[in-house]
Amino acid sequence: MLSWIYYILVGAAAGWLAGNLFKGRSFGFWINALIGIVGGVLGGWVFNAIGISMGPGLLGSLITAIIGGGLLVWIAGLIKK
Repeated sequence: MLSWIYYILVGAAAGWLAGNLFKGRSFGFWINALIGIVGGVLGGWVFNAIGISMGPGLLGSLITAIIGGGLLVWIAGLIKK
């Protein structure tokens, strides 16, 4: 149960940061959490595919989720255009 709370909190923080860094605004807690969680999965997949590891722990997870969330926001922007 605590791991889900951890993922949601890290995802929310990463989504908020990604939204602010790559889009210029926040989308609200639940959308930010979703962007961060999906971004973490996307970032983990991309980094694994190219052979890069951000390291274990909170900082590595947060960096991976922020970059993945930013990638997700960027892709969504391309689709929206």
